Amino acid sequence: MEKPEVFKAEPAHLHLEAGNYFWCQCGRSKNNPFCDGSHRGTAFRALKFTLAQKQEVWLCQCKQTKTPPFCDGSHTSV
Repeated sequence: MEKPEVFKAEPAHLHLEAGNYFWCQCGRSKNNPFCDGSHRGTAFRALKFTLAQKQEVWLCQCKQTKTPPFCDGSHTSV
């Protein structure tokens, strides 16, 4: 099984509007933490997530989280 690339060993702290988003799972996106299609040709796919209201979020950029797309602190061990 392919392993994702670590983009950064820290979460992205963002304030997002309500809506649909696509989180990068492969770590290759130039638009991390969001998908730009760089996973093409791999086993990875973008992960769609929806926010019902404007929200402060911490999105994983190390791609090791157990709670995707949200940071769970896994970056402290990569």
